[in-house]
Amino acid sequence: MKTSGRHFITQPFICPIKSFLSQAMRWLLDQGLPRTAAGLLREKGEDATHVGEISMFHSKDIDILLHAARENQIVVTLDSDFHALLAVSNASQPSVIRLREEGLRGQKVCELILRLRDKFDDQLSKGCVLTVTTNQVRLRLLPINS
Repeated sequence: MKTSGRHFITQPFICPIKSFLSQAMRWLLDQGLPRTAAGLLREKGEDATHVGEISMFHSKDIDILLHAARENQIVVTLDSDFHALLAVSNASQPSVIRLREEGLRGQKVCELILRLRDKFDDQLSKGCVLTVTTNQVRLRLLPINS
């Protein structure tokens, strides 16, 4: 654009409110899920970590939950124990997504997580457990025993 003989370089306007609302969720992928999924999520702008990347590959489930709660992360796992631990402890965080479909490759895990994020953004932010099968998604808000 040229005005009064001067050149102006325009930059896209970034609305601070919009960027705050669209901040990426933080994901912690448990063992059993492909490490490549964390990398693919990062490529999409998400904050994602695989337990193997932070030396928690052999950690107990309760330690992974405590880490996720401290770091404000959502746990994605194949393991049903996470839901049980949250129920017993009456915890309201962290959110946990249990995938009940084993053998998913990194790309499919990434796509599934992004779809769940889009559909359940508010619930995941507040605290919930999701159980995902090929045919349905079950949602329970945390704390479970309340």
